Amino acid sequence: MTTQAPETVIVDSWRVACDGGEGALGHPCVWLSLSPETGEVECPYCDKKIVHRDFADQK
Repeated sequence: MTTQAPETVIVDSWRVACDGGEGALGHPCVWLSLSPETGEVECPYCDKKIVHRDFADQK
C-alpha cells in the first residue's frame, strides 16, 4: 500500500488558517505562522505543507 504525500500549498501571507479543506471531514481551524527562515510551516493535524511564495522556488 502506497501512502500519498501531503498536499503542498503556495501562499502570499505569513500567517494562514488551515481547516483540512474537506468540509465536515476536515479538522478544527488552526492559525499557523510561517517561519521567516524557511518560509514554510506544516499543519499539525493534516500534515499539509504551506510555503510562502518567496520560498516556493527553493523547495
